[in-house]
Amino acid sequence: MIGVFAALLAVPLLGPSPVKAEPAPPPQPTTLAAPATLVPSEPSPEQVGSALAAIARASDGRVRLGAIGRSNEGRPLRLATVGRGPTRLLYVTQQHGDEPLGTPAAIQALWVLGVPRSAWHRWLLSRLTIDIVVQANPDGAVRDQRYNHDPTASGEYSQPGVGYDINRFHNPLTPISDNPVPESRAVLSWWRAVRPSIVVDYHMQGRYLQPDGRETTASILWPTTPLAGADAVNRGRQLAVSNYQAMTYLAGANVTRYPGGDYEGIARNAYGVLGSASLLVELSNLPAEQVPAQIRAAFVSMLATAQGAADGSLWRVDPAAADTVPARGPSLPD
Repeated sequence: MIGVFAALLAVPLLGPSPVKAEPAPPPQPTTLAAPATLVPSEPSPEQVGSALAAIARASDGRVRLGAIGRSNEGRPLRLATVGRGPTRLLYVTQQHGDEPLGTPAAIQALWVLGVPRSAWHRWLLSRLTIDIVVQANPDGAVRDQRYNHDPTASGEYSQPGVGYDINRFHNPLTPISDNPVPESRAVLSWWRAVRPSIVVDYHMQGRYLQPDGRETTASILWPTTPLAGADAVNRGRQLAVSNYQAMTYLAGANVTRYPGGDYEGIARNAYGVLGSASLLVELSNLPAEQVPAQIRAAFVSMLATAQGAADGSLWRVDPAAADTVPARGPSLPD
């Protein structure tokens, strides 16, 4: 990817400039690209683990690996961290096992942020600590299913005998010890341990057509639950506008507003209730020849969010501009 960050700084922000501008960051490297062969577009947990280990080795320790828990089948819930700055970001990919494309995007982002070494990298990583839960549902991934693996699953937000929908079990009002989903418990526990200021959750959706005849390639949404405070909602809206601009102008995406619900157990809402700027990114499930562009859109989202958090431009966006993100159109027939 050529000149991504230089282009990011050229994208116009909506809203007033600060009275006193922040010092300009160091120039970005001319080329910021990850090897195309890091992982396939639908990686297995083993392929994810191998790719992360290779990145950690190549980064000379700048990318640090761990696990925030284990799935019901004992697979690690992998965490990769880059940076040691005071502002904490959390990205989560593949809570639904059959929605994989955020995972290769995260692996590419980790390589680009952690392996090269430049003045810009030192500047960014001195300001941010970026945690990524890479493939939050490994048991679902190996089965190509939405749910986690739990034959005892029953009740709301489950497929009985199959598993639970991880993304419905982040309710911050429920004691973690009462949560039946290990993957959700792990992400909630990690949030409480590090309290990130930004949370972005990467998913996939079906195919939708806009009134102008173009197909939606991605949809986004901020917290909509009435339980989230006004400040967190406004910051989530700023995050949405920033991502809309970056994905549209840098990745060529056709981004719309996701018609999400208000239930506080959805990650997008839950982490807004807890006070983070929270965003859902849904990548459309497009034909195989468009998959690289979809991965690139998520990659651009991750890097744009990091850049905006590091230089403060994210918080100079007009949150009211989120209302101009077009509503998602009707679904396309199978």
